[in-house]
This record gives sequence, structure tokens and C-alpha cells, in this order.
Amino acid sequence: MKSKLLILFLASRPKFLVASAAPVLVGSALGFAVTGTFSPYLFILALLATMLLHSGANIANDYFDHTSGNDWLNKNPTPFSGGRLYIQQGILSPKATLLLSLVTLTAGAIIGIVIVLITRSPFILTLGLIGLLGGFFYTAPPLRLGYRSAGEPVIALLFGLLPVYGSYYLQTKIIDVIPLLPAVIVSILIFLVILINEFPDVTADAAVKKRTLVVRFGTGVSIWIYRIALSASYLVAVAAMLIYRPFVYAGVLYLLTLPVGVIAIKAANKEDLLKPGQYRFCQLTVLLHALGSLALTVGFVIFGLIEYGRI
Repeated sequence: MKSKLLILFLASRPKFLVASAAPVLVGSALGFAVTGTFSPYLFILALLATMLLHSGANIANDYFDHTSGNDWLNKNPTPFSGGRLYIQQGILSPKATLLLSLVTLTAGAIIGIVIVLITRSPFILTLGLIGLLGGFFYTAPPLRLGYRSAGEPVIALLFGLLPVYGSYYLQTKIIDVIPLLPAVIVSILIFLVILINEFPDVTADAAVKKRTLVVRFGTGVSIWIYRIALSASYLVAVAAMLIYRPFVYAGVLYLLTLPVGVIAIKAANKEDLLKPGQYRFCQLTVLLHALGSLALTVGFVIFGLIEYGRI
């Protein structure tokens, strides 16, 4: 029983759930920086709902990449791309995978409904529905967003802009422009994670007509998209520091990740990104996402503590 439960847990790709936890942390910390108050209950509920929806979407993606033949054709899977491959390895049946996805998505939706009942907010309800449907239809027909060159911006929306705004609103009950630039930074970081993970999969994606940005524009242009987007995140941080007082410490801490960013920009090249078994650039980009999100979170918490006399 323990072994089966562990398989079901690992099918959700738990080590990647930092992608859904990060925007909740950033948005909640920003809410504290702006108001000086913090609701741990709403924070925990938001974190659980977001991570469950993310888990369900991960599992659904494995199922629908199985039905399209994508994961079966992928000869270059890495720890960061190519799916969990439990179906291909005979560990989980396709039927069990789809059922597990639906159960996990339902659990996330139930917690989301609890949040809506507590807050009585149409805004939160709208964000939750977009997150639920967007995650499922990322690879599910008829939309198959990830197959239509819409996957990357959709992920940036679902794991950046929307959860940062939603978490901020839960702590402040305010809809305003303050979370916009921090949310843009988080959106860029997760966009880069998705983009860089598409390089090892490019041959299999092209074979099943999965039109990712790397497939559509080619590796050379996609590398420049990566470099420009990462550089833009630091420019956004500087702009936010000049515009918003609560961003001052978060901006400074985020800029401290610049050496890692420079390494990533310089190191990204076509030969290494397409080399079989090579995924250090994926590791580096995932690290940037984690460090950048943590920097923003800590910076907002420091500002809130100082601004409201907690330290």
C-alpha cells in the first residue's frame, strides 16, 4: 500500500511544485508588505489549492502526451522534461493516470470552493476557474494549448500573474496595480523554465505537431527569446524599485541573482541545449526561478516587518 501511494504521489512530479508555490509566496508576502497583516489560513488554503491543481495538470499532461504519442517518441527525456513516463514504463495504466488527474484536480477545486465561500469573491472564483481549465486543457483536447504555440504564455499566466494577484488579494482584499510588476517577474521566470525545457523535447514535439515556441521559431531564435526575456526581468525589477516603495528590498535581493542570470545568458547555446543527456541549462533556469521567487518573497517580508514596526 505504501509503495502504491508513493507511486501516486510521485506521478504528480512533486519536486516541480515549487512552480505553483512560488507565486503564492510572492503574492502573499507582497500583501503583508502593503497592509502589515497576514492570514495564515487563507495562505495555506491557497497554497494547497494551487499545488493540487498543478499536480492534477501535471498528471493530465502525462496522459494526453501519451495519447498524442509525444512521450512515446521522446528519445531524450531528462529529469526536467519529457514527462514522468509512468505510462511508458508500465507503472501506471493510462486509465489510472487520467483518473488520478481528475481526482487531484477535484481536490484542488474543492479547496478553491472553500476559499470562495470564505471570501465571497467573484474575483477569486474567476481566477480559480481559469487555473483549473487552463491547467487541464494545456494538453487536453479540444484546446491543446501547449500544442498551438500558446502553452508558454498560458503557463506564464497560470503560474505567474494570476496566482500572484490572487494571493495578494486574499491578504489585502484589494485589486490594484501594485502586484503587476512582481507578477510579471514571476511570469517571466516560469516562462523561461518552460521554454528551456522544450529544447530536449524538440524532435518529439515536432513529430506530433506540438508547436512549442522552440518548434515554431527554431532553436536559434528561441535562445534569443530566452536571453531577452531574462534580461527584461531585471529591468522590470529596477522599474518596480523606482515606482513602488514596498519593492525596494525585494528588488535589491532579486538583483543579487544577476550573476546567475548572466551565466545562464552566456551559457545558452544551440550545441549544448540540443545535446542528448544535457540538461544543466534546465537546472540553472529552475534554480533562477526558485532563487528569484525567494528573493522577492523575503524582500517583501523584510519591508513589511520594518514598515509596520515588527523589527
